[in-house]
Amino acid sequence: MGSVINGRPYADELMETVRDEVEGFGGENVGIATLLVGDDYAAALYQRRIDRHAQAAGMSSRIEKLPADATFGQVVGKIAELDVDPTVSGILVLRPLPDHLPESRVFNALPPLKDVEALHPENAGLLALGMPRFVPSTPAAAFHMLDRHMQSIGRDPRVAYDGVNLTLVGRSTNVGKPAAILGLARNATVVSCHRHTSDAGRLAEHTRQADVLIVAAGVPGLITGDMVRDGAVVIDIGINPVTNDDGETSIVGDVDFQSVLARASAVSPVPGGVGPITDVWVLNNALIAARAQGGAGWQSPSASGRKLT
Repeated sequence: MGSVINGRPYADELMETVRDEVEGFGGENVGIATLLVGDDYAAALYQRRIDRHAQAAGMSSRIEKLPADATFGQVVGKIAELDVDPTVSGILVLRPLPDHLPESRVFNALPPLKDVEALHPENAGLLALGMPRFVPSTPAAAFHMLDRHMQSIGRDPRVAYDGVNLTLVGRSTNVGKPAAILGLARNATVVSCHRHTSDAGRLAEHTRQADVLIVAAGVPGLITGDMVRDGAVVIDIGINPVTNDDGETSIVGDVDFQSVLARASAVSPVPGGVGPITDVWVLNNALIAARAQGGAGWQSPSASGRKLT
């Protein structure tokens, strides 16, 4: 039976640091704006969490919502409005977007210095080159959790990944692909799995080889215990709303927690794992953005504070 990696203590540590830095910055012009288009349950829940945490950190928070049938012009217009708001240092466009909105064009409309999830092509390119302006919050949180776990078992995170098999399940723009970059930066041997891997019947073949398995596929219970090698470390990034027998909605991950916990050395839960750290990392990126926009000296950290190159 493996151990459970609780993300809340790590999130609390980060929150204390962010709160102190916001106070030292003066608090002015440090703020996060979240834009929700439509009524996706998980995205709406995330928007409320970010608002609550921002206020706790001493930041301003601006919540914006547009209907699911909003036009591309309306979405871009709202982004432009947030761009000129001096109280907003970071803009977070929540996903998923409605099908009729082209994600790439929406992301291209984000002002690069306020794009805290590194979705604009300029920021995505800087990340890929190992010179990030921002590290996207969810993969950053996953590796922060991994680094802290490595430290807790007496391993130095600066060398703990050297040559290890790190398998990713999911290749999304804001999680899977950046996580692959962060894994390569840590000298891991990275394998990226996706829908076609599963369609070819080869997903378990790859997950069973993983020393570290990061799952962000958006499929409840996708990874079961028989798909994990003994002693692996498993990080579950999935956030899936499911309806219980009583009609209530709850959030579950992509990992079948109990069966995987029986095989792995450590597993992060959902909720309570990567999510709390992700929330605070968004605020950290908004603080970095405020410094950049204010012309103050700043340095974008990697998920562990190490250089990405």
